[in-house]
Amino acid sequence: MPSQKLLLLIGIAMIVISLQWLPPSQPNPLALLLLASLVVAVAGNFYQDVDITWGDGRGKILNNGNLITLSLDKASGSGFQSKNQYLYGKFDIQLKLVPGNSAGTVTTFYMKSPGSNWDEIDFEFLGNLSGDPYIVHTNVFSQGKGDREQQFHLWFDPTADFHTYSILWNNQRIIFLVDGTPIREFKNLESIGVPFPKQQPMRIYSSIWNADDWATRGGLVKTDWSGAPFTASYRNFKAEACTVSAGKPSCTSNNSWQRQQLGATSQKRLLWVQKNHMIYNYCTDTKRFPQGFPPECSH
Repeated sequence: MPSQKLLLLIGIAMIVISLQWLPPSQPNPLALLLLASLVVAVAGNFYQDVDITWGDGRGKILNNGNLITLSLDKASGSGFQSKNQYLYGKFDIQLKLVPGNSAGTVTTFYMKSPGSNWDEIDFEFLGNLSGDPYIVHTNVFSQGKGDREQQFHLWFDPTADFHTYSILWNNQRIIFLVDGTPIREFKNLESIGVPFPKQQPMRIYSSIWNADDWATRGGLVKTDWSGAPFTASYRNFKAEACTVSAGKPSCTSNNSWQRQQLGATSQKRLLWVQKNHMIYNYCTDTKRFPQGFPPECSH
């Protein structure tokens, strides 16, 4: 399949040629058609970016590669993973979650490395009873150790339309963002003995699966299969990142994410989210850490 850059060059050349053959006052339907095709070509394409890895047909790439739907029924969920491995980057995807009574379901967008001492950066969306808010569950694993959960309610209905969920990962911090608003920052605090994901390349993964043993009210609410199949939709995946092939990283030309941090306005937005929408923070769970909180909590 041609690269996006090649499609862009071909499209520009064809538009220029077609414009030469018609008077300036006359509309050019060919040029308009080519321009529309060009917009699609540069928007990213799931055929090029990901593989559907499980689900026996429940995961589908649609709209010429511009949309993925993942579905869950009583027999199975489904999922996909990125073709590339990444070592640092800024990763965006637009996601519309399962509408209605989605209790018991979990929809995910996360990064993970292989092996027993894996690194992982998680967005998990825990389904709800109709009318109740989704729970956005976040976690960070370093060298196989997680237990760093923070959970939030969103300030909008994530099932009504697509919203952008982003992971920024550089060597100084990990930032979780929703529609550009930071909801969590996990800093590199190796200086005080906190492991930080920095050496293991990770792939992007997304999935939908049944977790009614724990997902909704600790497993008290079970999945209502009369509403199946449950379907989540993804579009506009974007990676400004360093891809790793044969052990060597290759970075995109736009690498401003390598130095990105939270400015004053973003810090205020982060504090607003954590004050008004955070519902669980491992750094305040005294029952879980009776001997004292992990060292990063004091920072």
